[in-house]
Amino acid sequence: MSSNPPNDGENPKDPLSEMLAKLFGGEGAGGISPEELAKATGMPSDPQSLAMMFQQVQAMMSSQSDAPVNWQLAHENARQAAAAGNDPSITAARAREVDEALRLAEMWLDPVTDFPSTSMIGRAWSRAEWVEETMDTWKRLTEPVANSVAFALSSALGEQMPEEMKAMMGGAQSMLQNMGGALFGMQLGQAVGALSGEVVSASDIGVPLAGKQMAMLPANVDSFGEGLDVPQKEVMLFLAVREAAHARLFAHVPWLSGHLLGAIESFARGIHIDMGKIEELARDIDPTNPESMQEALSHGVFMPQRSPEQDAALERLETTLALVEGWVDELSAAAAQNLPSASALRETVRRRRATGGPAEHAFASLVGLELRPRRLRDAAALWSHLEEDRGIAGRDAIWAHPDLLPTAEDLDDPSGFGGRRKLIEASEEDVDAALQKLLSGDYDDQPSDAGQSGPEADSTDGPDDGNGDSGDEGGNAPGRS
Repeated sequence: MSSNPPNDGENPKDPLSEMLAKLFGGEGAGGISPEELAKATGMPSDPQSLAMMFQQVQAMMSSQSDAPVNWQLAHENARQAAAAGNDPSITAARAREVDEALRLAEMWLDPVTDFPSTSMIGRAWSRAEWVEETMDTWKRLTEPVANSVAFALSSALGEQMPEEMKAMMGGAQSMLQNMGGALFGMQLGQAVGALSGEVVSASDIGVPLAGKQMAMLPANVDSFGEGLDVPQKEVMLFLAVREAAHARLFAHVPWLSGHLLGAIESFARGIHIDMGKIEELARDIDPTNPESMQEALSHGVFMPQRSPEQDAALERLETTLALVEGWVDELSAAAAQNLPSASALRETVRRRRATGGPAEHAFASLVGLELRPRRLRDAAALWSHLEEDRGIAGRDAIWAHPDLLPTAEDLDDPSGFGGRRKLIEASEEDVDAALQKLLSGDYDDQPSDAGQSGPEADSTDGPDDGNGDSGDEGGNAPGRS
């Protein structure tokens, strides 16, 4: 019989007993008292500390999910992380400020791009709203590696869990799987929630995380402008131009979103978990302390070596991200040239995108992927050369098909891309013209008259008359064997 007193209202259960009852059912951990459990497993004996610990453990073990990763916990933790800082609700005044900035940005973009306005409604989001609008895309991008991490964690936790706790659980593997999936979900949610405090717009990282939407996060725009000695209105306008440029590009280049997201997914599928490293980390993990597990997980658990397929996917991704951000960079500079602080803001954005913020680094450590355009400046120079060479329409026409996009090699020599592309196009035109002639029957099956002075012509000539005249006009006979 359990040593815990009945809950009769006068002598209520301590918090740990309640947690144990919820976690294991009945009156606790198989009739073991909280004191005995703490002694057996080496946990602290303070009831309140244990209660908080078991609340997290209970959430990880008792949550049921068909997927290897608990995306519900990921979502909840993302919301909590977004709300941890100052996340004010969007007021009518701030919504109007964002709407006006995006409308003006659309007008400024009209003369500098061949892509027309999208007629999207500009929205103002809080950080929590950004989490809600982007969570499905984060799930899609991280699911391949998340599943691998969840499996590795459940295996490692099973090896490291004290025998006493294994016996109490009856070797319940499903609990450990839930625990691994929930642990990664919690960590991913915290990383996404932290990112919500850094991004300034819906497509700030160069990927359409929220689909075909145009939105700004006013609180983060304010933070971006701190210390720049630039009027807040100018900061909002410049960042609005960037957001509107992203929106036009993804709206009028329908294959681009799938191309980017597909490259990310292809890279993520190739990530291999370093089981040796995760087992090493697990030695320092206390299975009853989720915070220690999250601390260990944040250090990264991926093999540094990449496969050739991953290298190819990463090069495609980095090149495409650079081309997107370089195009937006060029357009923003041209559209916002009347802003006194445009040059300073452009350089600030460039450096920010090149280095990434703390939350972006935390996310990269967790999923093994950095979403940064390392060659933004090279790409911007390439788009500038293309505009000088082909004009605005010719520059934007490069986005017509993925096969037309510049490559990483083209970024090495931005000024020479136009000349190289002209040679390729000229060669393709020659091939097309020749193929068209062949298909239309313009080519004769017989050689032309100019080529008839060979052996075929000789076969009709009479024998040599002894005067050196073989009948060949043009003196071809001496040259033949």
